[in-house]
Amino acid sequence: MALLLCGRGLFKCRKAVEVPLRLCSSMSSGRQRVNGVDLYYEQTGRGKHAVLLLPGALGSTKTDFGPQLKSLNKECFTVVGWDPRGYGQSRPPDRDFPSDFFERDAKDGVDLMKTLGFNKFSLLGWSDGGITALIAAARNPELINKMVVWGSNAFVSEDDLKLYNMVRDVSKWSARMREPMNEVYGAQAFPKIWENWVDGISQFVKRPEGSICIELLPLISCPTLIIHGEKDPMVPSFHPHYLHKNIKGSRLHLMPEAKHNLHLRYAEEFNKLVEDFLEE
Repeated sequence: MALLLCGRGLFKCRKAVEVPLRLCSSMSSGRQRVNGVDLYYEQTGRGKHAVLLLPGALGSTKTDFGPQLKSLNKECFTVVGWDPRGYGQSRPPDRDFPSDFFERDAKDGVDLMKTLGFNKFSLLGWSDGGITALIAAARNPELINKMVVWGSNAFVSEDDLKLYNMVRDVSKWSARMREPMNEVYGAQAFPKIWENWVDGISQFVKRPEGSICIELLPLISCPTLIIHGEKDPMVPSFHPHYLHKNIKGSRLHLMPEAKHNLHLRYAEEFNKLVEDFLEE
């Protein structure tokens, strides 16, 4: 069971959004040259509503969105997953974390969709991918239809910094938690890439209010659904409430038993919630 602030309805595929015609619903994959980098993507579905999946830190289509690529309604949606530059199968280049890495990912994601021929699309962003989605929606209001974010934040607090440093050393993680990333990056490379991510996300705490994208939230005009697992150990509850307060017209959906990976652990409930919201 979950608590939804602001109601939602049950609708069937009916809203027309411009996308190229898809002749089948099977999975396709490839690489597109975007902003000087070959970005890996996977695409499925033949629906008129295009959706871009934005993964979390070090995330990829392989690690982050299996249940969504498999089970989101392929008659209603055309779903695109991608590996941001330096992640997953979008290597080379090696991943780095300059001060604008979220802005860079947002531009890459939007430009990938335009390169694939999508004139308007929705965003589903998890964790870091949610931050990227917030920036993309603020910077490109004419392109974004709707947005769903979960496990995301617009600023980094001292409390967040403590949480990041608690997970800096991946040797202290369980083998089950390390395994997916080891498979993608290798057991030798993964710890260093992860440590670089911790340093990259931590740099924002030095900014005024710890801002990652606080100043952009008022620019978001698309309908936005914010989902939060109330047992999320990585994202304190003040973050989704802050987003809800500062994104005009947004909704906040709380899942009392869910943690950070709620879209994987509660995939059926999550997918239905997302489908209903996107089809309103």
